[in-house]
Amino acid sequence: MNALSNVKLPPWMQGLANAQNKASLAAPILIIMLLAMMILPLPAFVLDLFFSFNIALSVIVLLTSLYTVKPLDFMSFPTILLVSTMLRLSLNVASTRIVLTEGHTGADAAGKVIEAFGHFLIGGNYTVGIVVFIILTIINFVVVTKGAGRIAEVGARFALDAMPGKQMAIDADLNAGLIGEAEAKKRRSEVSMEAEFYGAMDGASKYVRGDAIAGILVTVINVVGGLLVGVIQHDMAFGDATKNYTLLAIGDGLVAQIPSLIISIAAGIVVSRVANDKDIGSQLVSELFAKPEVLYITAGIIGGMGLIPGMPNLVFLMLAGALGGAGYLMSKKKVSKVAAESAAAEAAAPAAAAAAEQEEASWQDVMPVDTLGLEVGYRLIPLVDKTQGGELLKRIKGIRKKFAQEVGFLAPPVHIRDNLELKPSAYRITLKGVEVGTGEAFNGQFLAINPGMASGTLQGMVTNDPAFGLPAVWIDASLRDQAQGMGYTVVDAGTVVATHLNHLITTHASELLGRAEVQSLLDHLSKESPKLVEDLVPKMVSISTLQKVLQNLLTEGVHIRDMRSIIETLAEHAVHTQDPGDLTALVRIALGRAIVQQLFPGAGELSVMTLDNRLERLLMQALAASGPDGAGIEPGLADTIAQQAAAAAQQQEALGLTPVLLVPGPLRALLSRFLRRSLPQLKVLSHAEIPESKTIRVTALVGQQPA
Repeated sequence: MNALSNVKLPPWMQGLANAQNKASLAAPILIIMLLAMMILPLPAFVLDLFFSFNIALSVIVLLTSLYTVKPLDFMSFPTILLVSTMLRLSLNVASTRIVLTEGHTGADAAGKVIEAFGHFLIGGNYTVGIVVFIILTIINFVVVTKGAGRIAEVGARFALDAMPGKQMAIDADLNAGLIGEAEAKKRRSEVSMEAEFYGAMDGASKYVRGDAIAGILVTVINVVGGLLVGVIQHDMAFGDATKNYTLLAIGDGLVAQIPSLIISIAAGIVVSRVANDKDIGSQLVSELFAKPEVLYITAGIIGGMGLIPGMPNLVFLMLAGALGGAGYLMSKKKVSKVAAESAAAEAAAPAAAAAAEQEEASWQDVMPVDTLGLEVGYRLIPLVDKTQGGELLKRIKGIRKKFAQEVGFLAPPVHIRDNLELKPSAYRITLKGVEVGTGEAFNGQFLAINPGMASGTLQGMVTNDPAFGLPAVWIDASLRDQAQGMGYTVVDAGTVVATHLNHLITTHASELLGRAEVQSLLDHLSKESPKLVEDLVPKMVSISTLQKVLQNLLTEGVHIRDMRSIIETLAEHAVHTQDPGDLTALVRIALGRAIVQQLFPGAGELSVMTLDNRLERLLMQALAASGPDGAGIEPGLADTIAQQAAAAAQQQEALGLTPVLLVPGPLRALLSRFLRRSLPQLKVLSHAEIPESKTIRVTALVGQQPA
C-alpha cells in the first residue's frame, strides 16, 4: 500500500482524476446551493446571475433534446427536469423575499432581469402581463406538460409489457449464436433502462405540472403580499403599490415560467419522438419535405387564398411562390438522384457479373439436403397454404405426432415447396433428397378406394391408391355419397397425400433415425433414468452401435417406444458381445411381448406359419457352413423358399390373418432379411420371442413336399 502511494501519476492522469472528482462534486454542490437560495437572502446581482443561468439551462436542454437520436441518449433528462424545477422554485423563493422587502424602492429592486421582463416583454402594463402570464401557464400546464406526461405514461406501460418479449428475443439470438454474451448483456441493459426511463419521465412530468401551479400561487402571493407590505408598512398609495408590486410579481413569474415552458417542450420532444438514426431536425426535414407533390398542392392552395379580395395578397402569393420554387428544386434534385443511381447501377452490373464469375467456390455453395421433403405442383399449392384453407400442414403435424407416439421417436420436419417441373396435380416425396414416392392428387375431387368389397363401378378417372396400390377412382364431389354407399373408402386430395406420406415415413423409419435423433432419445430418457443412460453410453456401448440396433428394430417394423427395456437389455449383454446383430436379437427377445402384441392385438392364440423339418435342417446346415449372411444357400432352394412363403402368406391374408413365419432363433435374421424384399408384409419371429402365455397354432408349412 505504501509503495502504491509513492507512485507519481503522469500530469494528464492527474488532470483526469481531478476532473472526475470535480464532476462527482457537482451534484452535491448544486443541491446545497438550491437549499441556500431558499434560506439565505441573495443580492439582486446574484439573483440576475441565477435567472440568466436558468434561461441558459432551459435552452441547452431544449437543443440537446432536438439533437438526441433516441431517448436513452438523454437518460439524465428526468433528473435534469427535477433539478431545473427545484432551481426555479428556489429562485421564486429568493425573488419573493427581495420583492417583498425591497419592492417599494422601485422596479429594479429584484434585479435587472425581473425589471426587463416586467417592462420590455409586457410594456410596463401589468394587465397585459397578467394575461400573458396566464396564457403561458395554460399552455405549459394544460397542453405541453399534460400531453408529455400522457405519452410518458403510455410509453412506460408499453415498455414494461414488451420487456419479456424483448428479453426472449435477446436470449433466442444468443442461443442461435447471432450475438455474443457481451452484446446480449448490453441489449438486456438497454431494455431495462428504456423501461426505467419512461417510468421516470412519467413521474418527472408531475414536477413540471406542480411547478406551473406553484408559479401561479407564488405570483398571486407576491401581488397580495406586495400590496399589504407597500400600503401598510411603507405608506404607499394603493395605485402605486398595485402597479409596482404587480409588475415585479409578473416579471418574476414570467422569468420563471418561460424556462419552464421551454423545458416542458423539451420533455415532450424526448418522449414523443420515435427512435431513429437521425436527430429530430433531420428527421422532420427529410420526412416533411420529402414529396414535391405536397409542396405543389400547398402552393396552389395558398396561392388561391392569396387571390381572394381582402386577404393579405402579397404575403400569401410570396409564400405560394416560395413553396412552388422549393417543390421544383426538390423535383429536379430527385430526378438527378434517380438518374445517378441508375447510372451507378448500370456501371456496377458488369463489375458485379465479372466478380460473380471470378468468385471462388466456397462452403456456402454446399446446400444441405432436407431429410424429408414434399414437392407439389401448382394446383396443389392451396392444400399447403393456410390462407387458402389448406389443411395438409395440420395433418402433417398430426402425422409426426402420431408417429412419435407409436414408433417412439420424433421424425424430422417435412419441408414443403412447390415444384413447377411437376405436373400441375402431381406431388413428390423425397427422403434425403431422393424420391421415394410420387403420385397425383386432384384438389376439389375425391379418391374412391376399393378395399376389395366394393360393388359397382363409378364414373371418373381410374387409378391406384398411391400409398398401398389398391384400385381407386377419382370422382367428383357429387358422387361422394354414392361411392360410400357402394362400399368404397372415399377420401379427399389432402388425405391422399397425407396417407401416402405417413406410409412412407413408417416404411423408412430406420433411415429417419439419425445420430441426432438417437441422442435426443437418450437425453429424453436421461431425465427419468440418468444413471441408466450414463452407465450404458458410451461406457459399454457406443452411440453408433445403439443407433444400429435401433435401426435394425425399425427396419423390421418393431417400435422402440420401450427404450428403458432396450437400454437395460443392452447394458446386460454388452459385456459379452458388441455385434449389433446379436444385440438386436437379444433386444427382440426382451421386447417379445410388445412385438407379438403389435402383430396379434388381443389374441390369445397365434396363427403362424412354420418351416418344414427337412427345410429347417437344410437351412441350419447352410447357416453353419456359410455364416450368418446365408450366402451358402443354393439358388434353387432359395427360389423354392420364396415361392412357398409367398403362397403361404397369401393364404394367411385370405383368412384374414397376419402373415407371420415362426422359425428357430438362429434362422430368424437370415430369413427375415431374405424374404423382406419380396414379401415386405411377412413378419419373421423366433420361438424365443413368443411369450409363454400365448398358444401357437400352425396354419401352414413352408417347404413341405406335396403328397
